Amino acid sequence: MTLDDILASLFPSGHEVRNDKGILFGSARARSSAKMLIIGIAGRTALGVDEAIRLAGYVLDSLDQGSGPILVLVDSDSQRMSRRDELLGLNEFLSHLAKVLIYADMNGRPTIGLLYGHSAAGALLATGLAARVLVGLPGADPAVMDLPSMAKVTKLSTAALQDKAKSTPVFAPGLSNLARMGAVHVTWNDAASLADQLDALLADMPDAHDRRDALGEERGGRMKAAEIAERVRDLTLHTR
Repeated sequence: MTLDDILASLFPSGHEVRNDKGILFGSARARSSAKMLIIGIAGRTALGVDEAIRLAGYVLDSLDQGSGPILVLVDSDSQRMSRRDELLGLNEFLSHLAKVLIYADMNGRPTIGLLYGHSAAGALLATGLAARVLVGLPGADPAVMDLPSMAKVTKLSTAALQDKAKSTPVFAPGLSNLARMGAVHVTWNDAASLADQLDALLADMPDAHDRRDALGEERGGRMKAAEIAERVRDLTLHTR
């Protein structure tokens, strides 16, 4: 589906979403909720310091203008790989964007990420994965880290990582693997009304407590989730 198709299916009564050089901003009204803020990235645009601060600004400006949900549409490249962005502190800008989305979610503006194209690395972490829930559309192509980059970090061969990816979704890119990990809450049916599916999600939104670890364990993608959570709880108790 194209972005125009997605917006038309989500908001059949119309929307006010603009695309400014790959940055999305606007509003629309879901049938079952108040007016929604719509932000995002389109056209596989890289997420750099300029894009991150604009998106964060849109969210902050909206906080005193209503209580509707925030929808984050995502079709991005990775974070921008440029000397300028790195020298300006790109990691801090991405962190700021993620924290702004989390802050909004904690203060009455439920956040939903909608991954409809590509996204990877910091760009995915600071947008779709920073929302309370992340929804995928068929054909979306996410990767927390691509395998060649993972090979450089782990010192394992790409062939070895490809083999591990067959049985361990932690190593594997793709929508289905992120769903098994619990990162993708649900994958919508793009042949049906997206407006109906959005209404259903809004009517049954998970609470703000992050359950992605438990969801990943239930789906067989994070078999050590319960054990690690228990170790973290024990560590927290012993350090108080």
